[in-house]
Amino acid sequence: MATFLSGKTLIANQIEFINLIINHLTEHGTIDTTLLYESPFTDLTPQGPDGLFTSAQMDELIAALEQITATALASPGSQQITA
Repeated sequence: MATFLSGKTLIANQIEFINLIINHLTEHGTIDTTLLYESPFTDLTPQGPDGLFTSAQMDELIAALEQITATALASPGSQQITA
């Protein structure tokens, strides 16, 4: 997530959205990006991340989350827990 956040100035709702992602990653290790369009993520905006981020930012966010998932699944002894 540090790569995604680097050099960006985010508004409060964007920061809260990223915090929700970090909380989910802390609990589960990975995140299926389709979950970004469900509660609690849609509690901030009904459109989910599309209501908070530009298309380019969404591409960056999805790439960062895919990298986190790939790293987590490649780690020895890692376990994927789905919500």
